[in-house]
Amino acid sequence: MKVLNEFMLNDKCSYLKGLEQTTHYKLIDGCESDYCQALIERGYRRFGKMYFRPVCDHCDECQSIKIDVENFKFSKSQRRVLNKAKEIKTYIRQPSITKEHLELFDKYHRFMKDKKGWDFNPTSIQHYHNSFVDGYNDFGYEILYFHQDKLIGVDLVDILEDGISSIYFYYDPEYDRYSLGRLSLYNQILYARQRNKRWIYLGYYVKDCPSLSYKSHYEPYVTLQGRPNDNEEFTYK
Repeated sequence: MKVLNEFMLNDKCSYLKGLEQTTHYKLIDGCESDYCQALIERGYRRFGKMYFRPVCDHCDECQSIKIDVENFKFSKSQRRVLNKAKEIKTYIRQPSITKEHLELFDKYHRFMKDKKGWDFNPTSIQHYHNSFVDGYNDFGYEILYFHQDKLIGVDLVDILEDGISSIYFYYDPEYDRYSLGRLSLYNQILYARQRNKRWIYLGYYVKDCPSLSYKSHYEPYVTLQGRPNDNEEFTYK
């Protein structure tokens, strides 16, 4: 394992309008599972070989959140989502790139551009590889969702010692009737239970960001307190 680069970057905030954001990045080659676990526990996210977390001086709105799998109870509406999707098949494997991956990724982001005003630029093989395939080592996986023989969703995750870190999910908007975004999270919870994993690391909860505030609906959950360094103890409450 080798840390190739480490730096801070200032930019406009990704989550709250009118604010600036400082992000701490680590570029790690051959990251070991236990170090990935240590970083995720301390509020980092992973895209490819890049690990990052916000470290803004005057703002702590980005709260690292994790769902308590052991004590999570499915509601009636959540069970309906699972039951409705019984005809959808899932397969888990190491991350990959196919023509279907790239087409689905762009289709999803064109849809989100129209629905939520996201920026959209067609992805490339290199960009997708750098973000979702590179750096998976022995803990990164993709969960593929198929309706009959058609790829309709891709869920990128890290399976760690004590839980699953949810990286990114994209899907075919034509299959919205299956509530695929929620379905992917419910399946992560079920998968974690089957393998005695305690947590779903769900990234950042930001109260005033509509794209992230929904995460507080999945109770019970806890959030990381402060910004502990790599070798410091950490607390979730």
